[in-house]
Amino acid sequence: MSNPEDYAIGWICAISTEYVAAQAFLDEKHGIPSNVSRHDNNDYTLGRIGQHNVVIAVLPDGEYGIASAASVARDMLHSFPNIRIGLMVGIGGGAPSGSHDIRLGDIVVSAPRDGMGGIFQYDFGKTIQNQSFQATGFLNQPPTVLRTAMAGLRSQHESEGHEYEATICEILNKKPRLRKKYTRPGPNSDRLYQSDIVHPENDSNSCQIVCGDDAKILVPRLKRTEDDDNPAIHYGIIASANQLMKDAIMRDKLASERGVLCFEMEAAGLMNQFPCLVIRGICDYSDSHKNKEWQGYAAMTAAAYAKDLLYRIPLNKVEAEQKIKDTLSHGQTPVN
Repeated sequence: MSNPEDYAIGWICAISTEYVAAQAFLDEKHGIPSNVSRHDNNDYTLGRIGQHNVVIAVLPDGEYGIASAASVARDMLHSFPNIRIGLMVGIGGGAPSGSHDIRLGDIVVSAPRDGMGGIFQYDFGKTIQNQSFQATGFLNQPPTVLRTAMAGLRSQHESEGHEYEATICEILNKKPRLRKKYTRPGPNSDRLYQSDIVHPENDSNSCQIVCGDDAKILVPRLKRTEDDDNPAIHYGIIASANQLMKDAIMRDKLASERGVLCFEMEAAGLMNQFPCLVIRGICDYSDSHKNKEWQGYAAMTAAAYAKDLLYRIPLNKVEAEQKIKDTLSHGQTPVN
């Protein structure tokens, strides 16, 4: 059994697909925790990535949203008192635009922009007639140690690229049971429909059958070349709310007004209670054409980035960070 006090990195997943992907990227898997808090309802996987001991937790099956994520983080901090750095890693819906060529399988990383800490809670605010949505709260940005590592990793990728696709293939070769669900789908399944093309609400048939793939109803995009990162990594605002975004018009509006790159349902519950970096693999386009075909691969790309990031952070930098539970109990701002 493992001592909970030996773990300083907390990694939270929302669904089992993300949990499986996270475990696949551990360099070493540890035993179950020797003890947890009496009222802790989380399931944990413990292991090592690089120099760091990591504890991974997943939301209860069938539970989603901000409150559930906050509950998982709270229980984790009670059972693992020495956690200093948090990660929220998994899948999300992309918000492609003229300035951000976001595609399925790409990675979006929360990064401060325009006075926002990286996470925009779009159901916490007010709407005024004939005006844009106005947020009425502020969510903390990720801790400095994570933002510093993120900047270093971004520079490295710009100069040298990355090997995420090869890394994922290597893992799948070692774990053939995962191939069917977690392999990258074919390029023809990545279809971005024009925003006014809506999949019939009660029709469960595939978009290819129902909506078709005529070039007139698809957004034209250039084929990525060998000089392009694929998956690509995007940095900016991630929108979070207790509702699933399936509206291309609203997606485009928030992308235009707020610079949103991605939508998800958990991060807003964490940022002021479990300051963390949010990493999302893109599995759909936040529209009515949602399906689960890309979820496995998107979870893998997000986990690949998270592992890469942890490898850039020296152990002594983590040890120098204040424990999250102490930061919160003292009422301090958990970022600097």
